[in-house]
Amino acid sequence: MPDSMSEMLRQDMQCEGLLECFHNLKEIDKDVFRLLNEASEPLTVDEIADEIDRERSTAYRPVKRLMQAGFIQKEQVNYDQGGYYHVYLPRDADEIAQEMQRMLNDWYAQMGQLIGEFSEKYGDTSSQPPTVES
Repeated sequence: MPDSMSEMLRQDMQCEGLLECFHNLKEIDKDVFRLLNEASEPLTVDEIADEIDRERSTAYRPVKRLMQAGFIQKEQVNYDQGGYYHVYLPRDADEIAQEMQRMLNDWYAQMGQLIGEFSEKYGDTSSQPPTVES
């Protein structure tokens, strides 16, 4: 992850970089997200672990992070004879994009306010127009 905004803007970032940029997700998280998007049906944690060639516990961590970030969802599948298991699938990409756009808009507004405060605090006061006294 780049240390500054200017470094980030100079990077040749791909769209999956948004996972890292917005939610500080790791490379394995991006791999699992890609896997779930490319899969023809929802996958269990065991299936994900097999696909990424990792232990089940290691595969569960990116699944958990992706769920917390809102990129994937969990569904329960019931066995006919009783019991159930969970499968994971990506959420709708347009919904995720809208959420990221809202986050960006909020961030932009907050940064704009901080830039204004910076200018007020450290700006050149001598360049401000003189006040007119009556």
